[in-house]
Amino acid sequence: MADYFAHETAVIDEGCTIGEGTKIWHFSHIMSDSEIGPQCNIGQNVVVSPKVKLGRNNKVQNNVSIYSGVICEDDVFLGPSAVFTNILNPRSAFVRRDQYVETLVKEGASIGANSTIVCGNTLGKYCMIGASAVVTRNIPDVALMVGNPAKQIGWVSRAGHRLEFSDDGIAVCPETKEKYKISGDSVSLLNL
Repeated sequence: MADYFAHETAVIDEGCTIGEGTKIWHFSHIMSDSEIGPQCNIGQNVVVSPKVKLGRNNKVQNNVSIYSGVICEDDVFLGPSAVFTNILNPRSAFVRRDQYVETLVKEGASIGANSTIVCGNTLGKYCMIGASAVVTRNIPDVALMVGNPAKQIGWVSRAGHRLEFSDDGIAVCPETKEKYKISGDSVSLLNL
């Protein structure tokens, strides 16, 4: 007996791995050779292609397309209708299944609704990608990104609050009270 839940309309191909406590909802398709960690939630009408890896406690909202080459670490949030690409120069007449380009989404990252993540990029820990953004480059840890193409407009805490830095370069998350320090083009968590 499976130690995960799959709605009766979900399609689970042989040869995939699904972690304990994961829930897979209506009309989703989990393809062979994909790996889904424990305690994930896969919403309605989601496709998880072969060789995709999702870590622990990923939340995948409705209508998300996760194509081969995508790796999401633990605690990643994928908003409704977000999509990943996996070929840099797609053409219908040229089969390029051997040219998939890897995309890495690091721990705690959140990707907003209707966002597009162009393949070959790394999204940093706890970064936040705004709704409908188009990610075309690597994203730093805790960066707040919006627009097309996505541009950085600030920094966020691990809890997802916008960070406001004082003159000494320190910001405090209003929820967790964690302290962050800005130095040049990067932000680090001080009290972990």
